[in-house]
Amino acid sequence: MPILQYVCPKCGKKFEELVKKFDCPVSCPDCGEAARRDYCGEMYSSTGKPAKKCSGNCKTCGGCR
Repeated sequence: MPILQYVCPKCGKKFEELVKKFDCPVSCPDCGEAARRDYCGEMYSSTGKPAKKCSGNCKTCGGCR
């Protein structure tokens, strides 16, 4: 179960959430609005090393290299 970063489009709160899958819906803990993934910060590959040229958005990524 991954811990992912989210941002609320209504109030702007940034937070982390433990989710079952990367596409599970998450609500803002402050206002209850549906939050969206926040693709910022350092990304790491499954080996624990920083991934090269990774946006963090696996839907558009060509794979960790």
